[in-house]
Amino acid sequence: MDATLNRRTRARGAWLGGLVAAGLLLAPVSASLAQNPPAEAGQPGAQQPTPSGAQQGQQPQPQEKPAAPSMAFEGEAGVLFIQVKPDKVNDFEAIMGKLHEALSKTDKPERKQQASGWKIYKSTDPGAGGNVTYIAMIDPVLKGADYDMVKILAEVFPTEVHGMFPFLRDSLAGPLSRANLVVVQDFGAPAKPAPPLPAGAQTPPGAGSAGTSGGAQPTPTSPNQ
Repeated sequence: MDATLNRRTRARGAWLGGLVAAGLLLAPVSASLAQNPPAEAGQPGAQQPTPSGAQQGQQPQPQEKPAAPSMAFEGEAGVLFIQVKPDKVNDFEAIMGKLHEALSKTDKPERKQQASGWKIYKSTDPGAGGNVTYIAMIDPVLKGADYDMVKILAEVFPTEVHGMFPFLRDSLAGPLSRANLVVVQDFGAPAKPAPPLPAGAQTPPGAGSAGTSGGAQPTPTSPNQ
C-alpha cells in the first residue's frame, strides 16, 4: 500500500510540475512601457526600509542589484511604433512634451546622450482601426540605457508622474512594437566596392555588348512597374 501511495504522490508531483512549466511558457509578455504605474511607498516595487542592526546581525543581507532596463535597444538604432487612440492624441502629445522637458532638465549625462538621438514622429497616414501611429526613432542607440518613458518622467517629476501615468496609459491603443536596427548601407558615406553580382546577372541572356552589336541595350524597369 505504501508503494502505491508513493507512486501516486510522484505522479501528482510530475503533473503539477508540468502545469507550472506550461503556465510559465504561456505567460504573456507585453512590450508596453506603461503597463504598470510607478511604485509608491508601501506598494510592491517601492524601496523597502533598511533592517535594524539586530536583524542584520542575524543574517547577511544580499547586495541589491541594479534593476535591468525595461526598454533597451541592442542595435545601432532603434524604432518604437506606438498606436494612439484618435481621441487621445492631445493627451499623448502632452505627455511627450513632459518627456522632452524631463530630458532637458535631467542631471544624468546618460539621459542627455539618449535625448540627442531620440525623436518622435507622427504618421500622417491613417492607422489601423482609425488609430494614429507615432514612431520613436532612436539613432544612435545608447546601448544598455533604459528608454522607459515612465521611468524617465519619474526621475524628474517624482510627484507629478502619478498624475501623468493614467493619461499615457489610456492614450495607448495597444502594446508598443520595438525593432532593433543595424546599418546595411549609409548612402551619405563614401561608397565601398560592391560585392560581385551572381553569375549571369550582369548581361541578359542573348544580349551582345554595346560596342559590337550596335543595338541599344534594354533599360531595366523598376520593380514597382
